[in-house]
Amino acid sequence: MKNTSSIQTQFGAHLKKLRLQSGLSQEAFADKCGLDRTYVSGIERGVRNPTLEVISILAAGLGIDISQLFEFN
Repeated sequence: MKNTSSIQTQFGAHLKKLRLQSGLSQEAFADKCGLDRTYVSGIERGVRNPTLEVISILAAGLGIDISQLFEFN
């Protein structure tokens, strides 16, 4: 399971980078996505494992394709 944790951490760090590049605070981004700020925080810290539906919502909130959320290697 160590690999899974690493993937969640990488995904979260990449999401945070993309959010900051968009000039959005966590709260503004969460509001835009219709999610709770603490949930977005958990994803960014790698402690939450978002569903495919939430991943789609995150991409839409950033105005990007879903695939771009996984370009963190």
